[in-house]
Amino acid sequence: MTASGTAPSGPPPSPSASPTPTATPTGTPTQSPTPTQTPTPSPTPSTGGSTVKVSTAKELQAALSAAVPGRTIQLADGTYTGNFKITAAGTAAAPITLTGSPNAVLTTATGGGYGLSLAGAPYWTVRGITVTNAQKGIMVDASDHVVLDGVTVHHTTMEGVHFRNSSSYGVLRNSTVHDTGTAHDGKGEGVYVGTANTLTDRSDHVQIVGNTIGPNIGGENVDLKEGTTGGLVSGNRFDGSGLTNVNYDDSWVDVKGNGYVIENNTGTRTMNDGYQTHSQAPGWGCGTVFRGNRSDLTNATGGNAAKYAIDVTNYSADCPVTVTADNTVTGGTALTNPGVPVG
Repeated sequence: MTASGTAPSGPPPSPSASPTPTATPTGTPTQSPTPTQTPTPSPTPSTGGSTVKVSTAKELQAALSAAVPGRTIQLADGTYTGNFKITAAGTAAAPITLTGSPNAVLTTATGGGYGLSLAGAPYWTVRGITVTNAQKGIMVDASDHVVLDGVTVHHTTMEGVHFRNSSSYGVLRNSTVHDTGTAHDGKGEGVYVGTANTLTDRSDHVQIVGNTIGPNIGGENVDLKEGTTGGLVSGNRFDGSGLTNVNYDDSWVDVKGNGYVIENNTGTRTMNDGYQTHSQAPGWGCGTVFRGNRSDLTNATGGNAAKYAIDVTNYSADCPVTVTADNTVTGGTALTNPGVPVG
């Protein structure tokens, strides 16, 4: 969205199921240790390294509260009802892992609040589970080096996944996000990075890689806010059905931050454009590189007369954007808007 559309709610190993990202920041989080299948926590929790198996909501929240570096929390298949919060911190040498299958489902009792939140909780990996029936799905606040791997998030009234409050070097990879913004009010992005109308949320170097985002996303599939820099959006599949053109949600990806790489993504079904850049504040919305993206604008249903795969709304010598010739478009008006060089 060009205007704020949501309430204020490092770089990881290379993904295995998506095109190889061109620019990967340094500082890759250490992979979590293989679960040892120990049925109970270590008797000396400060040493970590154990696997804790849980099968109820009460056990899950207790395990999250007691987590220490190196620990793995393994969810049995089943439904876990509550608003689950993580505040314990892992380390680069010993991250903490929460893991389960897609049949391990976190859901709220009322559809309100966050399904899973991490607050001041760096170096976590959340793998495989499903989060649903919440106002917001997975919230990452003030938590660096959080990896969301193979998760499923769906049926949220607002955004599905949000990296916020200077949560840098986060990763969403190999995951599925659909049916967000179910209030149909132009809110509910699939993935949201940063905070609208502020430059103090430095959720930098976030990677969104190899995901399926859509259908029925109530805002943009991905919204990259002003104040954030250096992220990567690579190898994703975007389905824009569900866009409403309310609050300017009329494209798959809206880039308002600086220095992003948007590459090798495939998009179908949109309102107006495929990708957009905007300057919400002077000096922002600049330096994005678009390459290798495949955009299908067939039957775009928005009100704009011209529809572009890549609409660089603020191109200038002071705010450059690079669009390479290997981007392609089907349908619509053109690859990009007049005045934007392609090469």
